[in-house]
Amino acid sequence: MPFLPITKKEMRDRGWEHADFVLVTGDAYVDHPSFGTAIISRVLEDAGYKVCILSQPRSDADFMRFGEPRLGFLVNGGNIDSMVAHYTAAKKRRSEDAYTPGGKAGARPDRATIVYSKAIRRLFPDSFIAIGGLEASLRRFAHYDYWDDRVRPSILFDAQADLLMYGMGEKHIVEIADRLNAGEDKTSLTDILGTCYAVKTHDYSPGPVRECPSFEAVSDPSDEGKKKYAKSCKIQQTEHDATRGSRVIQRHGDKILIQNPPMPPLGTEEMDKVYSLPFMRTYHPSYEAMGGVPGIEEVKFSIIHNRGCYGACNFCSLAYHQGRQISVRSHESVIHEAVKITEMPDFKGYIHDVGGPTANFRAPSCDLQLKRGLCPDKKCLAPTVCKAVNVDHSDYLALLRKLRELPKVKKVFIRSGIRFDYLIADKDESFFKELVKYHVSGQLKVAPEHCSENVLKCMGKPPVEVYKRFKKRFYELTESVGKKQYLVPYLMSSHPGSTLNDAIELSKFLKEEGLHPEQVQDFYPTPGTVSTCMFYTGLDPFTMEKVYVPKTPREKAQQRALLQYYKPENRRIVIDALRKAGRSDLIGTGKNCLVAPIQGETPKDKSKSSKSNSRKTPQRKNTASAGNRNSKSKNRR
Repeated sequence: MPFLPITKKEMRDRGWEHADFVLVTGDAYVDHPSFGTAIISRVLEDAGYKVCILSQPRSDADFMRFGEPRLGFLVNGGNIDSMVAHYTAAKKRRSEDAYTPGGKAGARPDRATIVYSKAIRRLFPDSFIAIGGLEASLRRFAHYDYWDDRVRPSILFDAQADLLMYGMGEKHIVEIADRLNAGEDKTSLTDILGTCYAVKTHDYSPGPVRECPSFEAVSDPSDEGKKKYAKSCKIQQTEHDATRGSRVIQRHGDKILIQNPPMPPLGTEEMDKVYSLPFMRTYHPSYEAMGGVPGIEEVKFSIIHNRGCYGACNFCSLAYHQGRQISVRSHESVIHEAVKITEMPDFKGYIHDVGGPTANFRAPSCDLQLKRGLCPDKKCLAPTVCKAVNVDHSDYLALLRKLRELPKVKKVFIRSGIRFDYLIADKDESFFKELVKYHVSGQLKVAPEHCSENVLKCMGKPPVEVYKRFKKRFYELTESVGKKQYLVPYLMSSHPGSTLNDAIELSKFLKEEGLHPEQVQDFYPTPGTVSTCMFYTGLDPFTMEKVYVPKTPREKAQQRALLQYYKPENRRIVIDALRKAGRSDLIGTGKNCLVAPIQGETPKDKSKSSKSNSRKTPQRKNTASAGNRNSKSKNRR
């Protein structure tokens, strides 16, 4: 099956005078099931609709390339939020964009969904416009925007769109298309699950809803405004459940944003059908001369077998986008895709990943979840694994065994997230043993994130002792099969809740563990997450207790440097951080010290720094613990 048209000539070559839908995206056109644009366009094609792809438009002429589509425009910012694609956590402009031809930055605008949708509205005033994808999904309510450092309204209003689709959109888009195709007016598409729309206040008909504090209330930067923002966050997180979720509203001036309950996730048969569609599994050939699209390399020989994550870490956007309920593909579907991969001319025998948001989830969290939804007031895995959780790797293990037996397959690796607390809770070690023996490509990436109990609570992660148990057993099993394999831990600095003393505790942990992380992730406040709410408000939205937030560039730099205390270029800032925290005992050449003193300087704490630290850095007993809780995978932070 050929690529969908990206030029007017390609559209005409198919014998089309116009498209039913023009899908506008901030990414290059990659027809692979890891890309949302590819899935939505192929689902619509399978339903009988003519779809053209408008990738990274820059001018009015680009937007008018296909003329006005018969049914409407569909707009997304790309596989990740366009602001995350453009800026680091330090708000510095990135020089590369993996989803652009040649990997060059600058091909999409900041806030791409808004820019594209407003351009369409200006050029085609009466056309139907629906926005979706991660950027729209996470910004569907009034949200704190890190780059503006203020609360922005729902993206639906800024984009001037008719409808917002949140979550995974296969069911939404077919219902929308069928109803428009049947002649239904776009203003009547107000009852579709998984969508948001707006009405004038005087046209609103009250009904059973959960109401968030208004945009005006949550955007007020006062303490009271931040309390209302935290309250709003809790409502949005709590109601994001396809089984028990309610309709949620939020007033914006003289209009009301209405979020319908979430669309139920795809069942196995439905998911199998999506992944059986005729994807080309690569980028459009027109990009070849520009160096291709680097983003394909991570997923080219990888397979997604599940969606959703009931781990739901507070800093991760996936649970708020895909949901906490797990959806899985059948073994037959996954194997069919694996066979296709083995037939690709550049396949070398290695399937790079069989995963998803969390690789080792293949079933509902517990028996009650399908009837009642996931618990609104507690997590499945943190701070401990709930007794009701069904810990079982047998189905995933059976799938991996089948994949290993395929002709042309030398190795099947797992590179997406392994939830180690879930794994270590399994009394049957069969999966753990085969993971170590067959599925680690020298290094296994896992995400303890921190070692401080206080910070881990704020993250929604298990205590570090769980990681230590997992690590101990990992290396025992690795030694038993005669291999040299290593754990590579993901670590995060400056997460809400992390004081300078917590960062020092983490650096001591790293030294004890013999870890020298080459890359350190600074906490990145992305829209829609619980951790971002903590960052903005200084409150845990589930308990309303205060949370310490490191915000100044200086302290964030100190916390980051402490994770790489061993680097010579970090010595000065690490010494300053240790003195500020009153920990000059860690400056020296002894075995317990983190950094050697600078010649000619006294190792004693500076009285001014010590006083400053006692004022600005709260002791742990005064630092609130966080409660319940999500970029691939990338999208987790």
